[in-house]
Amino acid sequence: MGVTDCHVHINPLWEMLPEVRAMMGSHGPAAEAEQYLRDPPRFLEYLDRSGVERAVLVNYVSPEVIGYSERSNDFVLEYCRADPDRLVAVGGVLPGRPAPGEEVERLHGLGLRAIKIHPPHQLFSPNDYLGSRPALREIYAACERLGMPVIFHTGTSIFPRARNRYGQPMLVEDVAIDFPDLTIVLAHGGRPLWMNEAVFLARRFPHVYLELSSIPPTRIPAYFPNLETIGEKLLWGSDWPGPGVRDIGYNLEALRASGLSTQLLDRMLHETPLRVFPRRSSG
Repeated sequence: MGVTDCHVHINPLWEMLPEVRAMMGSHGPAAEAEQYLRDPPRFLEYLDRSGVERAVLVNYVSPEVIGYSERSNDFVLEYCRADPDRLVAVGGVLPGRPAPGEEVERLHGLGLRAIKIHPPHQLFSPNDYLGSRPALREIYAACERLGMPVIFHTGTSIFPRARNRYGQPMLVEDVAIDFPDLTIVLAHGGRPLWMNEAVFLARRFPHVYLELSSIPPTRIPAYFPNLETIGEKLLWGSDWPGPGVRDIGYNLEALRASGLSTQLLDRMLHETPLRVFPRRSSG
């Protein structure tokens, strides 16, 4: 079983708003990632050098805060066709579009494997289907029916116009209750403010998973001192090339040197990703 990086940003950076793109910088990881955006084989070579077999390519729609439009779905679907066994396509559907549930079904038919909800960047709460965005229910219902995970950004964001109050993990509790068969991934584990909430949700609900991207690997034991209690619910992601993430391979080696048990690492890197994002040959 190879390693799966459950949170990589191979995104259409040309759609980013200028001030957001400026925050990513013109050198370093973001500049390196830009070289791969039109060259999937070259990115796969980078994964090989990093010791990673599969990568979950997290795209989403955020026109107001980041600049990503629905064209990001077309981008990731086309990109992952280069090697659908190694590249897992994640996209987004906003509840304000017409027939969002039907759009989820259409994208699933084209090869999309999961939906990303980024509340601080999409400016709504995960449970807004109980209030001002009833169409959000259609998205969750379609994903539940199709067996598509929903990845929620939990925790803070430093980008301009991001509304961090929407990133609190407990806002996902309603979703886990109302859609009990929906696979939910709590990206970033609520860091740096709400880690205990994220752990609680992963312990309470059988289909809620905790994903540890965007956390310095050496800080994981301090952020989450009782990870062994949810060992089978953990996923690793690098969040590369996000701010502060210099390299996927470096991140992976730092994780292995962080003091976590070999059994926990095996589950996080190999076993649990195959349950959440199964190989295409296994459905």
